[in-house]
Amino acid sequence: MNCIIVDDEPLAREEMLVLVQEVSDLKVIGMFPNAPKALEFIKTNDVDLVFLDIEMPMVNGLEFATQLQSHTLTIFTTAYPTYALKSYELDAIDYLLKPVDKIRLEKAIRKAKTYKKLLSDETEKNTIEGNTEQHLIIKSDRRFYRINFPDIRFIEGLKDYVVIYTKNQKLITAMNLKTIHQKIPQDMFLRVSKSYVINKEQIDSFDHHTIFMGDNEIPLGEVYKKEFFRMYAGGFFNPDAV
Repeated sequence: MNCIIVDDEPLAREEMLVLVQEVSDLKVIGMFPNAPKALEFIKTNDVDLVFLDIEMPMVNGLEFATQLQSHTLTIFTTAYPTYALKSYELDAIDYLLKPVDKIRLEKAIRKAKTYKKLLSDETEKNTIEGNTEQHLIIKSDRRFYRINFPDIRFIEGLKDYVVIYTKNQKLITAMNLKTIHQKIPQDMFLRVSKSYVINKEQIDSFDHHTIFMGDNEIPLGEVYKKEFFRMYAGGFFNPDAV
């Protein structure tokens, strides 16, 4: 995968370059001090992934991310945790706080590679062929797969697609999150952010900002908090509490 690094601080760009080279086989094909220069480069070069700072002059990282094509993935790198939920609303692969931890970086890169492979190999093959009260039927590579609703852990929106996570596999299909949410049981699945629908029966724990499901951390969006606490926690918790 080809990637670029966009950060207005020279030292931060060099540190990210060293980290990426240490933990992955990604090819860093450019480093840029601002978003306009990076965007000009992307117009004429094949860029799969952008490591993107947020607080930058001229155009900030959040604004820049909205200008990227659907095939270009984003990992935000910033010193400010307050932008986390907003970054996931922009379909970011991950959100890394500076100083960037190697283990977290490795995890984010693995996720980016997985999505890149899913998008390139399967999006033309996978379609939802139907649904009943018990399951979805998905067609993939001339086969039909039955996915029982209790086996779905969560569904993630990724740009123009959704990724369905089950106990044993991931399947991607060209459909937005709102549409697929309408095809699955509303009493079992909750919309918890712009990018996630979860199976409430598979929640391990939660706090006021994050839902934990195994090794997965699902962001809890501000718009969806009250409904989540009402449906899952019976209204016992105050979503406005710190």
